[in-house]
Amino acid sequence: MTAHQFYCGQKVVCVDANYKAEQRVSLQCELQEGAVYTIRWIGPFVHYIDGEFIGIKVEEIMRGEDREFGYHDMPFHSRRFCPLVNDRLASLRALQNPNQPIAPAPEEPRRRAPVKEEEKV
Repeated sequence: MTAHQFYCGQKVVCVDANYKAEQRVSLQCELQEGAVYTIRWIGPFVHYIDGEFIGIKVEEIMRGEDREFGYHDMPFHSRRFCPLVNDRLASLRALQNPNQPIAPAPEEPRRRAPVKEEEKV
């Protein structure tokens, strides 16, 4: 997932809320897999263990101060999120144009279901 697919105010779904057991993490991960969050900040972030990555801060979680490593409100890695898509067809159409970011449409397309005619036996 690249940074151009995310934007502030966008609704995203958490797809990875697990930390590896061998990873030394001082802040708890408050994320819940499958939960929907709103992006409030996105940008490059450098962590001394994870290196450089695109970080995302969400409206629903304020991480606070990490006293051990000196980070304030450390962002989550963007790989933990996937954009919330309401209209799957619009997202597929957006893939045809590589310069257009994938943005959710307001609602699903509406189609009429075929009506089965009554059979006379």
